[in-house]
Amino acid sequence: MSSLAYPPLLTIMNPADVQLRDRSLIVAFVVLAHVLLLWLLMAMPSLPASKRQDMSVSFAAMPSPPQPAAAEPKPEPKPEPKPKPKPVERRPQPTPEVVTPVVPTEAPVPTEVSSAPPQPVAAPPSLPDREPDYQAAYLNNPVPAYPMVARRMGWQGRVVLNVEVLASGQPGQVRLHQSSGHDVLDNAAMQAVRGWRFVAARQSGQMVTKWFLVPIPFILKED
Repeated sequence: MSSLAYPPLLTIMNPADVQLRDRSLIVAFVVLAHVLLLWLLMAMPSLPASKRQDMSVSFAAMPSPPQPAAAEPKPEPKPEPKPKPKPVERRPQPTPEVVTPVVPTEAPVPTEVSSAPPQPVAAPPSLPDREPDYQAAYLNNPVPAYPMVARRMGWQGRVVLNVEVLASGQPGQVRLHQSSGHDVLDNAAMQAVRGWRFVAARQSGQMVTKWFLVPIPFILKED
């Protein structure tokens, strides 16, 4: 069997391989161009550096104008000599006569000394001491209001408050000394007393601040 001669087969390349080969050629060309340009720059002879010339500007000083000759000073006139004052003759003054006054001598008059002792000055009468007061008619202190709730519930009781009466007659602190057993009645009594006026306590003729007890009863009256 005779061998048949076949024509050589054409190699078909992949398009991706063709693009990769083209890119490699382009990169190699660019690198070669940069190497050649660098070699040319190194082979060129260096140019001599230009010398820097500084420009200087000078001005010629102008000659100063001739100054006029100074005028010779005129001689000052000599002052005329002043006439010497004539000496003043001093006349001797007469010495004054010293007259010694004559003082009459009289016997001293003895002063009378009273032997009576001084009388004591009468002291003003001191005012008597007193306790604080809240029941004076001119004070016009209102009666505490009876709460409506306590009326409906029939609550009664006696509240005792410890009140601080200042020297001015105004109430200071108000404290609960004895409760009525109902908070409504206790609060009504304390609220009323805080608005009262008082007669201040007096000790040794002066107004003083003092604590004292104020009883306030709450009593329901039958109609």
